[in-house]
Amino acid sequence: MEQNKKVYNNLLELIGNTPLVKLNKITSNFKGDFYAKIESFNPGQSSKDRIALYIIEQAERQGILKPGDTIIETTSGNTGFSLAMVSIIKGYDCILAVSSKSSPDKIDMLKTLGAKVYVCPAHVSADDPRSYYEVAKRLHSETKGSVYINQYFNKLNIDAHYHSTGPEIWSQTEGKITHLVACSGTGGTISGTAKYLKEQNPNIKVIGVDAYGSVIKKYHETREFDKKEIYPYRIEGLGKNLIPTATDFDVIDEFVKVTDEDSAHTAREVAKTEGMFVGYTSGAVVQALKQLNEAGAFKEEDKIVVIFPDHGSRYMSKVYSDKWMNDQGFFDSINEEAVQKVEYIK
Repeated sequence: MEQNKKVYNNLLELIGNTPLVKLNKITSNFKGDFYAKIESFNPGQSSKDRIALYIIEQAERQGILKPGDTIIETTSGNTGFSLAMVSIIKGYDCILAVSSKSSPDKIDMLKTLGAKVYVCPAHVSADDPRSYYEVAKRLHSETKGSVYINQYFNKLNIDAHYHSTGPEIWSQTEGKITHLVACSGTGGTISGTAKYLKEQNPNIKVIGVDAYGSVIKKYHETREFDKKEIYPYRIEGLGKNLIPTATDFDVIDEFVKVTDEDSAHTAREVAKTEGMFVGYTSGAVVQALKQLNEAGAFKEEDKIVVIFPDHGSRYMSKVYSDKWMNDQGFFDSINEEAVQKVEYIK
């Protein structure tokens, strides 16, 4: 069949070129114009499709990855899903070490895509042999013909977004972007995007979003790793208990911390106000916007872009579960209203 714009050879050709959509209601009282880069439009429903394809194809070009080999990775869920998807299409096996903080929805998705999944305790130190970092390293050493993606310490994580997300946002805003606000986990998305954007205009302000319980914000400010910052938190894919070298702290101007509870409620608010069914970290980035706006960070003429990393369907047993919200102590009148909208007819 002759190739055209409406027919694709496989899902991998759909990665990237995600839409930029104006936020209208949730930011209506804020100064500035706000736009969301909706990464759930990738075929794997998250921004991690970009790094999965980029890193794997770089490994293929270098002869590191050969037919029949195994891809191994540490993941909170989204990178694992993207790697499993790419592995199916390209013919690789996939083994994933996943944090127990990952939602059951994500773990089920990984299994459905044929990945071998090892669920590791979330609240142990990074160098604990049970941590998902150390489990992935062990599996790599034990598995012949395996490639460890190692997204937290892989410069290609940054490069993937430098070559895709950054140019897309610059083009979509016609170079008028003044602020980029994005969550930071591995740091690849914010670092690669920021690096490209600042090369075009060094005055663009880049603001990272971090979680309470994570070391990232303090490290950015002091360049010191402070274990006292670390304590359990619930948001997946945001913040860290180590310092990823895939984070380029020099291209990030500042960090804002958000709470688990505020981010969960704000994710639900985005769904109700904008009709966008977004993930937990998308709630976190909009919560950061609220805090920044209150602090007077924006002017009327500003053009602010936020990145929505993934889709809300991956959090049905968490943020979008009234039971889970109640169990966390997050239940309030907002959630109660949602429950009351369901009426069972007998």
